[in-house]
Amino acid sequence: MTRTALVIQHDPTIHLGNIGPVLSEHGYQIRVVDVHREDVAELDPLAADLVVVLGGEMGAYETEEHPFLIAEQDLLRERIGAELPTLGVCLGAQLIAGALGERVYRGDTMQIGFRRVQPTPAGADSPIRHFDGVPVVEWHGDTFELPASATRLASSSDYSNEAFAIGAHTLAVQFHPEVTDAMHESWVADGYNELDEHAIDPDALRADRDRYSAGMQAASRAAFSEWLSSLDAVGDRRPGANDVESGEDSDQRLARKKSSSSSPHSSASTPA
Repeated sequence: MTRTALVIQHDPTIHLGNIGPVLSEHGYQIRVVDVHREDVAELDPLAADLVVVLGGEMGAYETEEHPFLIAEQDLLRERIGAELPTLGVCLGAQLIAGALGERVYRGDTMQIGFRRVQPTPAGADSPIRHFDGVPVVEWHGDTFELPASATRLASSSDYSNEAFAIGAHTLAVQFHPEVTDAMHESWVADGYNELDEHAIDPDALRADRDRYSAGMQAASRAAFSEWLSSLDAVGDRRPGANDVESGEDSDQRLARKKSSSSSPHSSASTPA
């Protein structure tokens, strides 16, 4: 059975990486949305079987400079409220927190490099356990408050919220388990100015990649494969899952949604 994965991408160098092959192996047809070329507000939040929101160089709070972030949070709020499968990576995790009304802000430290994350007791009983003892790529300076409906799955020495889940349908990671060797080299080569600002030796990052990347690749494959398999038990909860039989497609549902939201009798959506 072919399923659809809608991938929201903010930068061509910050892509699905090693998650892409895992999605394909689990039967997902991948559609990548470039937020700089497509209007996120025109997307049906409920149409895809899975939504993946990737990382980016902007902060989740920089909505004036990047108004598409508002549309992304609106999409995530509705989707998570409907308990539909959703994955957030780094900025994506921050946008999920922001969509649910939590503060996203500049942290005290900049994390760049391979760092260890420590699963919580809940994380040790989740796919995040595969990262226990495995250094993973970190490249962020922002953090967020944990949503009230979320369960913390991992922390690090600098930040308490490295991974969380909401029910069985939403998973978010602050770190970058998706990064392949080629992606990492691109980030290092393009980030010399930032690395110099933080007194980080690019060759040291490369040496750590040689030492730790293989373990992270294996952990990432194991974690996301397990999580995707767990979604099969959740089933298809989309309100429009039977619309094919009724003759209504996703574009018609989106038009109906917009018409309803513009009605004077419609109510505002409530965060999950």
